[in-house]
Amino acid sequence: MRILLFTGKGGVGKTTLAAATAAGLAAEGRKTLVVSTDPAHSLADAFGIPLTGEPSEVDSCLHAAQVDARGLVDGVWDELKGQLRSALAGAGVDSLDAEELTVLPGVDELAALTEVQRLAETGRWATVVVDCGPTAETLRLLSLPEAVSGYLGRLFGWPKLTGGGRKWGGTVESVRKLATHLESLRALLTDPGVTTVRLVLTPERVVVAEARRTLSSLALRGIRVDGIVVNRLMPAPGRWRGAAAAWMRTRRAQQRAVLSELDAAGLAAGETSRVEHRATEPVGLPALLEIHRELYQGADPLSGNGSGVTPLLNVSEVDDGYRLRVALPLGKDSAVDLARVDDDLAITVDGFRRLIALPELLRSCSVTGAESDPAGLVVSLEPARRHP
Repeated sequence: MRILLFTGKGGVGKTTLAAATAAGLAAEGRKTLVVSTDPAHSLADAFGIPLTGEPSEVDSCLHAAQVDARGLVDGVWDELKGQLRSALAGAGVDSLDAEELTVLPGVDELAALTEVQRLAETGRWATVVVDCGPTAETLRLLSLPEAVSGYLGRLFGWPKLTGGGRKWGGTVESVRKLATHLESLRALLTDPGVTTVRLVLTPERVVVAEARRTLSSLALRGIRVDGIVVNRLMPAPGRWRGAAAAWMRTRRAQQRAVLSELDAAGLAAGETSRVEHRATEPVGLPALLEIHRELYQGADPLSGNGSGVTPLLNVSEVDDGYRLRVALPLGKDSAVDLARVDDDLAITVDGFRRLIALPELLRSCSVTGAESDPAGLVVSLEPARRHP
């Protein structure tokens, strides 16, 4: 089973490319589900048919659905939230505080991700293609399993999950089940043999800058990007003349300059697919299959999965201590901040922060410096000095 997530800045065409990929896989006889988690659904528009939260048949081997995250939350989260509220009140927490503590940020996205997992694990489809929301929503979606685990750990720090007493009733078991579920989501997202991300962008400098930040954030979370799609390239105007042809040549030259910057930054080498801009909006299976052929040029859309996966952390010993390499794509102007938090290293890149558990060998060491190179971030650590 494979899960392929499409994301990118709003308006770059990720929904169309996700639908085209799914249509092409199904046309080859592979049972495929394409599902939208974007709050502003447009997957139905791409196929030109109505869709609901339940998978609908689009063609032989192809089904599609648009996840209703709010409806899922109403049916799942409210039950646990009620249990938490009662438990907190029973522990002496003021009822108003209890209500505030049980408002979990990002619960809509968590419900959507859970539904994707449920659909993927039914076994009905060989591939699940996910049309995610714009980049910011996707990063929040993919970071939720880890973030919510930390939230629950802080919330239930005083009543240990192995005990809890009579006043906690069934809440301990509910929280334990949720923690187990979150771990299964995290494992699903970070398994490069199952889940990969396809990043869609248009050749504009502001979009490319956001793409680099997205790559850094996904790398921090251990989620593999197996391809970049450059969409809406201007076609060559040929021997056309006049103002329209001049405009197209200028626009095409600007796009080529951005693509050169993309290649020079090492973001696109060997992983980029390109799709030309079309005069008409691609709607329906025939138009989507045409895009599929241009996008993959006869190659398997899933062939990039699992190859060349670089471990996030790598430790080497040097004369004065250790070097910890963090495999992150960093730009020349990337803002990086490091801090020690107990046994973790807090890494913030362009506003995206993650706590990374240090290998046991390095937990007694102090951070003495850091620098970046084309392969990522290199952190210098020095062993704690022993006093005589």
